[in-house]
Parts: sequence; structure tokens; C-alpha cells
Amino acid sequence: MSFKNIDKISGPAGKRVLVRVDINVPMDGDRVTDVTRIERIKPTVIELADKGAKVVLLAHFGRPQGKVVPEMSLRPVVPSLSRVFGRDVAFADDCVGDKAISAIAGMADGDVLLLENTRFHPCEEKNNPAFGKELAELGDIYVNDAFSAAHRAHASTVGIASHLPSFAGRTMQAELEALEAGLGKPNHPVIALVGGAKVSTKLDLLGNLVARVDHLVIGGGMANTFLAALGLGVGKSLCEHELADTVLNIIAKANAAGCEIILPSDVVIADAFAANSPNRIVAKDSVPANKMILDAGPETVSLIEERIGASKTLIWNGPLGAFEIEPFDRATVRAARAAAHATKENHLVSVAGGGDTVAALNHAGVVDDFTYVSTAGGAFLEWMEGKELPGVAALA
Repeated sequence: MSFKNIDKISGPAGKRVLVRVDINVPMDGDRVTDVTRIERIKPTVIELADKGAKVVLLAHFGRPQGKVVPEMSLRPVVPSLSRVFGRDVAFADDCVGDKAISAIAGMADGDVLLLENTRFHPCEEKNNPAFGKELAELGDIYVNDAFSAAHRAHASTVGIASHLPSFAGRTMQAELEALEAGLGKPNHPVIALVGGAKVSTKLDLLGNLVARVDHLVIGGGMANTFLAALGLGVGKSLCEHELADTVLNIIAKANAAGCEIILPSDVVIADAFAANSPNRIVAKDSVPANKMILDAGPETVSLIEERIGASKTLIWNGPLGAFEIEPFDRATVRAARAAAHATKENHLVSVAGGGDTVAALNHAGVVDDFTYVSTAGGAFLEWMEGKELPGVAALA
């Protein structure tokens, strides 16, 4: 994985540095409700500004589909940017053209300016060469600090990089280094925990992992599909019965590669996915037809804890059960805390990502104890699938 970080920028003072960031933050009206993504880009922005660069932020918000949609303007994000950065952030009503040019021309060294939503222009998502060049003409240097958008070949992530000296920001750098430690050149044994509702959404992921990890834990609704493919009854659980042949093929590939697939040996069953639903623990082959599986049982979790304790690298995508409702969060919480403990003891490099995964680790109270937790959804998943990310390749 080859890229240059911002340490390689020669004399940034006085230069216009275009920084692609991810500030696609959750909003309640005009109020930002979670500043996590803003906090992630702060180190890059402040470092460049403190070195005297004119920092120009490029970002998207929502999916306006190439049209100006007032509700998707980035202007309401400015107060939160200013508060987190601890300095004023200016705003331009367009990301190209006279408004952007004029706003940048008025910047002093060390100023920070946010340009309007790049996706207000249809050429952005098409990676139109002329639009990429127009963006590039606004700056002297390009920095990509938006790993979460790196799987998109857009003008602001790929096109612009072909016209300017290009570098990875601190968040991008941290993400790439963590991913390299997780799957690129990991220390073995490597354990992967993959959960979630459906196998069909993670076929490429599973196919890549079985050839690269030593232990693969399957959890969530995905585990039901595996159990059913092996001939076990799963009652009225969420299950993709039509994928039985695909699952058996994945198991065969894992066996050939020497990868241990860990499925639930015991499960938590209930009448329904609802709070206070009567539940009990049964063996994997004793699920009644009128019950549903909502979590892995304690015997299974003990095995997962044992494998985590013996591993040197862990990658995690997706919860192991229906963690949103107690007590169906127990497997996820116990595994998360085992990984966090091993990480704090310096026995384990732990890398996790994906929206539900971050929520699950927050629920377990350990999100800050992992080596790295990615806030990128699609980009993190495509990396785990072994795919090249255009926004990263453009920095090589």
C-alpha cells in the first residue's frame, strides 16, 4: 500500500491546500447531532492551518443527485466545524466557479474555508475530467482525508488527484495503516468476526477472508443461514435458505485454506425480536419450529473468547446477535470486551468497522479500547473484500 502523507508536503505556508473530507454528519434540522467525523478531520486541518496553508475543504452531503438541494447544503455544518476546530471557518456557496474562486482569493495564510456540497454538480459522481480539472485549479496541493469516500471514483476523490501533488491526510493515513495491520500484513493467528443479517450482502467479504484468516466467526442472522445449509432447523429465524449451496462452497474453501469457521454451538431463542420476549438457551440442533434465534449462546461465546485470546490480529464487521435489545446483546458484548482486554494488554491488534459494528462497540463501552475503529461503511467493507479503492489508488 503506497501513499504519501502530509509530512511530505514541502513548504505548505501560503499554498492553497484542497482537503477532501467526510463531514456527511447526522443532522436534526440545522443542528449537527454527532461531531465524530468532524473530530476525525481536525488533526489534518489544524496541522495544515498552523503551518500557514490556506485550507480549503471539499465535501459532499447526502445524495442530491447533481442538483442544488437547499436541505443538503453544507452551510449548517460550519458552526460545528468552527467549534471543534477552535477557529472561524468561512463558507463559499459553490465548490467551483466565481464564488469559490473569490472566497479562496480572500483567504489569509492559516484560514479555513468550506466549499459547498460537491454533489450539487452532476459531474462530481461521474468523475468528469473537466470538472476534476476545474476543482484542481482552485488549489496547489491536494490532500484526501476521507477514507469513507475512497471507494467512489468521483472527481473530488480521484479526478482532482491527477492534476495536483496528492497526499493522505492524518485520518486517511491512520485508516490505511490500521487496515494494513489488519489484513495487509497482519501478525498471525488472525481472527475475523463477521456478523449481520444477510450472507448475500457479504459474499465477496467471506470469500476473501477464508483465504486470509485463521479463524472466521460467523454471527447474527448470517449464522442461521450457515446452520440451515448444514441441515439444521432454525425455526422462524431470519435465514436465506436459497443460499445453501453458496454457503457450502464457502465452507469448502475455508477447509481447503485451513481456516476454521466458528458457528454457534448453542443459541438464544425467543418467540419474537422484542423487548422482554421470553427466551432460553438451546443446542444448535434443538431449535423449535416456532422460535427464532437471536444470539449466540454462552458456550459459543466462550470458544470465541478463547480464540480471541490466542490471536494476534482481529478484524470485526457486524454484531454477533440482535444487540439492540437485551438480553440478545450478550454475545456481542462479551466478545467485544474480550477483544478490548486483549488489545489493552498489547496482545492483540484489533480493527473494526461498519455502522452496526461501531454502534455495537459503543453499546459494549469499548469503542475507544480497540486499536482502530473505522467510521467508514462501504469503503471499509470493500477493503475487507480485497477490492482496490479508487481514492486510495489515486494517492500512489
